[in-house]
Amino acid sequence: MKIDEKNISLIKQLCKEYKVRTFSAFGSVTREDFRNDSDIDFVVDFEENDPFKYTDLYFQLKEKLENLFKRQIDLIEERAIKNNFFRKELDRTKVLIYGR
Repeated sequence: MKIDEKNISLIKQLCKEYKVRTFSAFGSVTREDFRNDSDIDFVVDFEENDPFKYTDLYFQLKEKLENLFKRQIDLIEERAIKNNFFRKELDRTKVLIYGR
């Protein structure tokens, strides 16, 4: 994975702050085809279920991640994944960063 230990530590802090249950990287950042102009794909599962609080947490976390990495972040919510083909690809490449 192309995310260094310093940034992994910062991600873990953000996960605690934003009530994240699990947080994983997937896609090119976990493979050899990651480039300097690639976006970074993450999948997140929040502890929060209240839709108003959840929305705030989601967009605040996404903004913090984009500021941290200085690049486009695709933040996918675990519960929103319905496509089986996408699910298989995600499961094949994802690397757990936070949670279990």
